[in-house]
Amino acid sequence: MDTNETPAVQGLNQAQMHAWLRFVAVVELVPGLLDSQLQRDSDLSHFEYYVLAMLSEAPDQTLRMTGLSSMTNSSLPRLSHVVRRLEDRGLVRRTPCPSDRRATNASLTDEGWAVVQAAAPGHVRTVRENVIDPLTDEQIAQLDAISNQLLMKLDPTNRLNPGVPKGV
Repeated sequence: MDTNETPAVQGLNQAQMHAWLRFVAVVELVPGLLDSQLQRDSDLSHFEYYVLAMLSEAPDQTLRMTGLSSMTNSSLPRLSHVVRRLEDRGLVRRTPCPSDRRATNASLTDEGWAVVQAAAPGHVRTVRENVIDPLTDEQIAQLDAISNQLLMKLDPTNRLNPGVPKGV
């Protein structure tokens, strides 16, 4: 074989193609659904809500920007732009990190905490109505197992969900 040739890749069979296309459809539809509900009810994008939610669960409701970037699977420039918008709205405050002056911390303000608390019920309702409630308990367990298996491949360091032990 010529060293410049790309090895042949096995195509998907009919069942695999069907499952893949259904999965892609879900991956495409869910973000728009969450964005629409949060924008309508709370004037937040899903990503803004996610940033606020991650801060709300952090010790002292504060995270280093680099850690928050990793947890939200965002580039630092994108996160900085979003945090600046949230800061302009009084929901987040940025300060120098006391243990490393080169780093910046993002902290949830009292107003930001109030916004997260107000937005959470509608967000949970949307998730329940559109993703959780249509599934049986057995299907929820299957979804959890499938998602875990995919995450072990896609996120082997478990950076997107450090609160959940890897492989669980």
